[in-house]
Amino acid sequence: MASKPDNYKLNTTGTIKNQDKNKLKNKVKGSTQHKRTVPKLPQVLDCLPASDLWLDDEQTHSYALYQDGIIEHQNATSVSFDKVIFQNVTFRDVSLPKLELTDVRFDNCDLSNVDFNGVIAHRVEFRNCKLMGIDLLSSTLRHLSFQRCLGDYATFRFANIKHTEFIESSLVKSDFYHCVLSDIYFRETNIDQSQFSSTRLEGIDISGCHFYNLGVTLEDLKGCVISPAQAIALSKIFGLLIKE
Repeated sequence: MASKPDNYKLNTTGTIKNQDKNKLKNKVKGSTQHKRTVPKLPQVLDCLPASDLWLDDEQTHSYALYQDGIIEHQNATSVSFDKVIFQNVTFRDVSLPKLELTDVRFDNCDLSNVDFNGVIAHRVEFRNCKLMGIDLLSSTLRHLSFQRCLGDYATFRFANIKHTEFIESSLVKSDFYHCVLSDIYFRETNIDQSQFSSTRLEGIDISGCHFYNLGVTLEDLKGCVISPAQAIALSKIFGLLIKE
C-alpha cells in the first residue's frame, strides 16, 4: 500500500481522513508578528496515482491526494489545484504558467526546474521538497511554508510574498530581485549568494539565516534585522573596515 501523509488514514472507501482537525486551524508559531495560516485541508481526500494526472488549460483539480509517481512532460496554462496533497511525487519537464494553488501541500516532492511562472498561491506548504531551480517569477504568494527544502537557484524575481516562512531550508544563489516582502520569517536557512537587489528588507528579520555574501545594497538593507556576526559579514561585502 502507498505511504500515507502525516495525520491521515485510509478509510473504507479508499479516501483519507484527517486525524487532527485542530492542527489545520492553528496558526504557525514563528514570531509575534508572523501570521501565516496553514492549509485548510478537508477531512476526506480521494487517493489517486500521480501518474494518472493529466493537465489541460484552465482545468481545476480538487479534493485529491496524488501519491508515489512521476508527473512529466506536462505543459498547461491557468491550471488550478484546490485542497490537494502531493506526496512522494516527482515533477519532470513540467511548465504550468499562471498556476493557482489554494490549500495545497507538497510532501517529499521533487519540483526541480518546474515552471510556475506567475503562480498565485494561498495557504501552501512545501515539506522536505527538492525545489532546485524552481521558477516562481512574478508570483503572488500568501501564507506559504518552506520546511526543510532544498531550493538553491530558485527564482522569486518580481514576486509579491506575504505571511511566508522558510524553515531549515537552503536557498543558495536564489533570486529575490525586485520583490515585495512582508511578514517573512526565516529560521536556520542558507541564503548565501542570493540576490536581493531592489527588494526592501525593512522589518524583515534575517538573523536566522546563514550567508557569506549577498547581492544587496545599503538602501535595500535599511530597517532589516541582522545578527552581530552578519553585520561583520555585510561590512566586508561593502568594503568597510572594522577597527578593533
